[in-house]
Amino acid sequence: MKFFEQLGLKAMHQIDPEAAHGLAIKALQAGVAPSPGLLTSDRLRCQVAGLGLPNPVGLAAGFDKNAEALRGLARAGFGFVEVGAATPRPQEGNPKPRLYRLSEDKAAINRFGFNNQGMHAIAARLEKRPSEMVLGLNLGANKDSEDRAADFATVLTRCGPYLDFATVNVSSPNTEKLRDLQGKDALTALLGGVLDARNGLERRIPVFLKIAPDLDDDGFKDVAEVARATGIDGIIATNTTLSRDGLKSQHSDQMGGLSGQPLFDKSTRVLARLSQLTEGDIPLIGVGGIGSAEQAYQKLRAGASAVQLYTALVYGGLSLVQEIVEGLDDRLAKNGFNSVEEVIGTGRDAWL
Repeated sequence: MKFFEQLGLKAMHQIDPEAAHGLAIKALQAGVAPSPGLLTSDRLRCQVAGLGLPNPVGLAAGFDKNAEALRGLARAGFGFVEVGAATPRPQEGNPKPRLYRLSEDKAAINRFGFNNQGMHAIAARLEKRPSEMVLGLNLGANKDSEDRAADFATVLTRCGPYLDFATVNVSSPNTEKLRDLQGKDALTALLGGVLDARNGLERRIPVFLKIAPDLDDDGFKDVAEVARATGIDGIIATNTTLSRDGLKSQHSDQMGGLSGQPLFDKSTRVLARLSQLTEGDIPLIGVGGIGSAEQAYQKLRAGASAVQLYTALVYGGLSLVQEIVEGLDDRLAKNGFNSVEEVIGTGRDAWL
């Protein structure tokens, strides 16, 4: 399967990146993508904000924006899956082209702008989700909304009954002024509205906050303070970056958010700092540049309770999921850890 997957990846890299992404979704829908099924062990099973995960390796939001490939993703080996971002009304997003491969850097730049089919279409698919998967939704706001903060709560109210968790995304760089909602007062008000919507659901689900890596230290302190004050269930660190340091590839000057390998160090330092600021009281999910089992392991050591990946799949294929999960299990065993919880934060100081 790996041989044929690599041939497929090589072919897809010859076409437009967004078209290739659409083909990847179709492959999952058709059941022709790698499907190892449940990947777990006594060491890998863990609890994050009350969610029981078979393993701590998840899929980040943005891959399956419209929840179209849930059955394929349920068999791909992830411990949990996050789809979206979803907005109240459908929107086209930014003009194409808006996705660029940076192959030399094993990275990508996107400026999608929350393109999605809207919460009603997405909710209809979430309602038919495979019951065995741990599934979350990234909540977004319409670009032309008169009250963006209210949009997040609106999407949660509509889609929440079919979810295991939800993520408030105020950190995408591709919707103008969205990141302004990360300010202390605005973020407190926004999260209050989302948590009120969550409390109105029949079943309580954890709500996470996804932050940008480009805040200054005062910004991270504010995030930690707001997280404590509001009682948010976890923080996802981090979204894409506006930084372009050290890039070698063509398209490195394109506007948008940078993801992939160049983000690993920056996002891991942010993760470690948030772990220090929250004193381990709030679960953290580490995202940014994970392309190997060792990098997933380093995120846990920096303070993450679980991790997510996305861009690495562009270069390593979906079989990378099994490789990372099994490699992580091996690393835990070789280093004398009996559980994911035991390793969390053990190497944090090296990143501060």
